[in-house]
This record gives sequence, structure tokens and C-alpha cells, in this order.
Amino acid sequence: MRFKKILLWFTLSASPLLACAEYIEPATVSDDNGSYDESYGAPGTESYSSGYQFEDSLTLQDSLWDRVRDGFNMPDIDSTYTNKHEQWYASRPDYVSRMLERSKKYLYHIVVEVEKRGMPTEIALLPMIESGFNPKALSTSKASGIWQFIPSTGKDFGLKQNYWKDSRKDVTAATQAALNYLQKLYTMFGAWDLALAAYNAGEGTVARAIERNRQLGLPTDYQHLSLPDETRNYVPKLQAIKNIIFRPENYGLTLNEIPNKPYFTTVQAPNKIDAKLAAELAGISLEEFNALNPSFTRPVLITENSYQKLLLPTWAASNFTTNLNNYNRPLSNWHSYQPKRGERLGAIASQFGISIYELSATNNLKPNRNLIVRRQLLVPASVQSSLTRPIDVAAMAQLPIEMPVERESKSVSVSHKVKQGDTLAKLAKRYGISSKQIMQQNHLKSKSLAVGQVLQLEKQESSASNSSQSRSSKTSVKSNHQKTSASNKKQTSTQSSAHKKTTTTHSKKTKSTKH
Repeated sequence: MRFKKILLWFTLSASPLLACAEYIEPATVSDDNGSYDESYGAPGTESYSSGYQFEDSLTLQDSLWDRVRDGFNMPDIDSTYTNKHEQWYASRPDYVSRMLERSKKYLYHIVVEVEKRGMPTEIALLPMIESGFNPKALSTSKASGIWQFIPSTGKDFGLKQNYWKDSRKDVTAATQAALNYLQKLYTMFGAWDLALAAYNAGEGTVARAIERNRQLGLPTDYQHLSLPDETRNYVPKLQAIKNIIFRPENYGLTLNEIPNKPYFTTVQAPNKIDAKLAAELAGISLEEFNALNPSFTRPVLITENSYQKLLLPTWAASNFTTNLNNYNRPLSNWHSYQPKRGERLGAIASQFGISIYELSATNNLKPNRNLIVRRQLLVPASVQSSLTRPIDVAAMAQLPIEMPVERESKSVSVSHKVKQGDTLAKLAKRYGISSKQIMQQNHLKSKSLAVGQVLQLEKQESSASNSSQSRSSKTSVKSNHQKTSASNKKQTSTQSSAHKKTTTTHSKKTKSTKH
């Protein structure tokens, strides 16, 4: 202990020097050499800065697990559910290993943020039971990210969700939001197990359970409340994780080693840059880049601000800054394209030399060649540049976030007998086709029409509505409590045992691969 105190004094004394040594002044980069994408902003005058700084890494332990164990401060819960969850994890060492491997990128940051707020470090383990530390995890109730925010709760805590970005997947932003929410719940209920129960089921569900027990003269602590099965398992599941982290050898498990130092840091990047290029400039794989920046939902990272922040591995930050400074080609290969009336997705893909699958995935559409698209699309900028235009960030931010059900085209043949006053223009407007199409379909050599003349008109009709968008809109405005209550009610009626239910949660809660 005496040695640790001496070491702590020495480290605190040296910390200012360490901080000075790690900080690097941002480098100002001018784009007057054409490095800035000419399609966006004013390339002759725009400038941006790019720099990075490390988070505080002042600690005494070499292993992050030791630091986490030292911060355990929640009372242990004695529940029959805990052992079931311990056995579940112990019987799946491969799953546990993959989950811990994913946590390597994020856990240090979360532990630091938890400690800043004086919270018990058990809270830093919560993403293990929420998402398996998968930042792209998406539940059937549309909860997303490692902290599993549903859309409405995410908005309540400032997590922006639009066509370009879903901040629920932003590891740093979502962590701040989750800790804010948990602190609020702890203030409301005065105990961490009740706060965690409310995080899972909603504060309304827990408050009503407490009031119900109070009226019946029963204890109002977590274990005496009548809560949905999922919530009754929630805190014991975290207790099981805590026990495994504390003594993994008791469960036949080995923890993946995680150094007690930052894995990532933030860098400033231009307000428009392709994800693929950003990864190349940093010298990391696109997979690694996306794992640290999962909130960006398009291949081009774009913002209305003068710059944007990216997360990169600490060792790659200087690579990015240096290579960005020396890069003198366009930073993005994407422009926008407004489809013509009746134009199909397959034709657009062919026009821009892109596969139907890439065009669909880029624009959040179904890969259907016959889809008629009426909204702006992202297309490669290097081909057919005369047909494209700079991206309108604000306008495209309003596009649906979820994959919409686009209208599928179906040809309908209509006969029309020309009446007095009919013109090609009037008929084109009435039937939703062009004058040129009417002339082609009827082999007309002039625009003149004769009264009594019968025209065969083929027009495209929609076979599907955008009802799914309406449904998703309604879902997104439901309150956390309403959604959770409905979900719990359904689960209670369909699952017979707590462990069976928990197992189901592990396998079905996320659509993304956790295993």
C-alpha cells in the first residue's frame, strides 16, 4: 500500500508534463491546392483543421479489468436468477470471448466516463447485457447501439437521428446519454438496482410497482417488486457478469486482456469525406473505421458544420493528420442525383456504372431494379458528372431513416377517346406520362390529335403504399414506458421460464451478429 501511495504521488506530480507531451497542436490545412472536394463549399476559400489529443490515461493498473474490479461499488444482489445467467455465459466461452473482444475498443472510454461521475464501475459493464458491446446492435423494438436507445428516448437525451447519422450508435455520445439517463434514474429511485430496472423497463413501470407495493404494505426494494420477467432478470444478469469479471476462473473462463489505456482518440476531419478514404488516410481497415464510427450511415461522411469529429485508434491519429495534409485529390466520390419522372433504380444504376446492390445499400433502398424512385440519390461523382449536383446536406437529412417501401411500378393500359379540347400536354398531365411517351406508344408523327381518335396509353401505377413509413413514424414516437410495457406483456405471455426468456433475449434481441 505504501508503495502504491508513493507511485501515485510521483504520477500525479508528473501528470502535467505527461499531458504536455501527449498534446499536439492542430495543424491548419488549406485546400487551395484543390484537396477539398470542388462540389461542396468554396474550394478556394474553405479551410479546416485537423488535430488530435489523447484522453487522460492516468492509472496505476496495467489491466483495465483490475481498474474495473477496484471500482465495483454496487451491493451484490442475492437472486436465484444470477446462477442461471452465470451458467449461461460459462457454457458459451466463445460468445463471451467475442463480446469481450468487441469491448476492447470502447470499455476504457466508458470506465473513464463512469469514474468521472463517481458511479460504480458495474455500470461500465451494462453494454454487455444490453448489446454484447455490438455498436450496430438493433433490437426488434428498434433499440440501437451498445446502450440500446429506442428512437424517442435517444432524442430525449440529445442523440441526433437523421439520414446521415444515428448518434445512438455513436459510442461517445451514447455513453454520455446513457450515463445521464442512469444518473437521473438513480436520483429518482435512490438505489442502483432500481435505477437499472427503470433503465430496462422505464421509470413509469418501476414507479407504479413501487406504489403498488407501498399500498399493500409490502417492501419496495427491487427484489420485492412485481416487475416484468425481463426486468426481474436484468439486474441478476449484470450481477452474473460482475461475478465472472471478478473471478473468471470460477466459471472456467479467461478474460481477453484489455490494456488500461485509451484505444481511440478524436480527430477533426473535413465536413465532407468518404469513409473509405478516411480509413485509408489513417492506415486502418474500413471495418476498423466503421467499428469506431458506426453512427455514420452513408459511405460519405458529411455535415453542415465546418468540420466533423471522427474516432480513430490512438496510433492512427497522426497518420490521418499527416496524410490528410498531404492529400491533394477530391475527398469524396459522391454527388446527388434527382431521378427523372418514372425512372427506375436499375436504369439509374446502369447509368452511373454502379451495381444495383451498391446503389440500393448506399441509398437505403430495396435492391429492386424496377423501383421508381422520386427522391434524391447518392451516386458516384466520377461518372456522368453533368447529371449530378452537389449534395444538399440539409435536404437529404430529411429523407426517411429506415428503409422505405418504395412504390413498385406496374404497367396499366388505358384507352382514351380524344374529345374536343384534348391536347397531348393535357393528356400527359392527366395520365402521369410525358407527351413524348404518348406519341411513341401510339406511333404519332405529330402532336395534332383528332376528335374521336382512340389512344392507347400505358402508365406506371404503384402497387405498394408507403404505409410502412407511417407505421415506423408512429412507433418512433411511443414512449419508452409504453413500448417496454407492451413488449413485456407479450413476453410474459409467451415465455414460460426466466432463463428461457433470457436465452431468447440473447439470441433474438439483436439482429446484428453478436456471436
